[in-house]
Amino acid sequence: MRDLYEVLEVDRQASASDLKKAYYRLAKKYHPDHNPGDKVAEDKFKEASNAYSILSDDEQRQRYDRFGIEGVRGVNGAGGYSNVEDILSAFGDIFGDFFGGRGGGRRQPRGADLRVDLNLTFAEAVWGTAKDVKVTREAVCTTCTGTGAKPGSRPEVCRTCQGKGQVVHAQGFFMVQTTCPACRGAGKSIKEPCEDCRGRGTTAESSTLNVTVPAGVDDGQTLRLAGKGESVPGGTTGHLYVVLHVQGDERFKRDGEDVLTEVPVSFVKAALGGEIEVYTLDDNCNGSAVVELRPGTQPDEVMVRRGQGIPRVGESGRGDHVLQFKIDIPKKLTARQEELMRELAAELGETVRPEKRGLFSRKK
Repeated sequence: MRDLYEVLEVDRQASASDLKKAYYRLAKKYHPDHNPGDKVAEDKFKEASNAYSILSDDEQRQRYDRFGIEGVRGVNGAGGYSNVEDILSAFGDIFGDFFGGRGGGRRQPRGADLRVDLNLTFAEAVWGTAKDVKVTREAVCTTCTGTGAKPGSRPEVCRTCQGKGQVVHAQGFFMVQTTCPACRGAGKSIKEPCEDCRGRGTTAESSTLNVTVPAGVDDGQTLRLAGKGESVPGGTTGHLYVVLHVQGDERFKRDGEDVLTEVPVSFVKAALGGEIEVYTLDDNCNGSAVVELRPGTQPDEVMVRRGQGIPRVGESGRGDHVLQFKIDIPKKLTARQEELMRELAAELGETVRPEKRGLFSRKK
């Protein structure tokens, strides 16, 4: 696959405006309406559209700049347009500026985008999951098939705009085009409205969608389910955006694709070394592993378990699991423990607080 910047014929420092201008130029050059029957031009049109789809999204562009195409492969909404109609729907605002055919003139209506919030546990975000979400949206009325007219009747062409959905009127020296006030841009009028949708052409519909959450997602990220938003008669369907909310886990502190675990260690084991059991992300974040603590481990010293962190979204590999050792100093010692510690202090030549002696021991 060619470099996306090469496809759009821009350098890697191109601004958002530069990207849009470059895509505008290529889309105009290779648009199917300007190149009927030309398969090569159609393929170039799709290639440019997929490149712009990724690079025009700040988050996807950052991932592409860092990891290449593998960094955005599998991410919801990352390019992947396979037919011209989807492209015209997604970028109709650009095509409407310069085409008189598809994507130009009266713009094809598009249903509203919807948003739902989805709560995830820390383990579900790390390893991925599938969740059901309930969505209420406007769908094309099945009784009138979206015409808005009572079965057996048909909508009539709006007399005000002659079916264009737009009207032109003078404003000083200028001619201004606005949405038709009679049909509100629909281009038609309905004398006998459908009883189920009351002429709107859509009805409210509740459904349950199964959302696949990829491994490695983080709090605040958004998944896009293309075509799962609201519908409009004679137009395209909007998108559903799923905003992720990830619960924290006190055992793991996340930093991108790395996780930090604070490990309590007794001062004796820190000095002498030995084996210690730690939490891991394995087994749905309930795993454990035994690591070797070297003698003389210092407070806040770290050990890095390479490739044992968070999976990278849409690609292979994982971040790192960082262990930070917290030395546990006891607040109270037994008589025998204190005796041993004083012997150690004497051996090391340390001056410590004098031993407390009771009344009986002083008399003795």
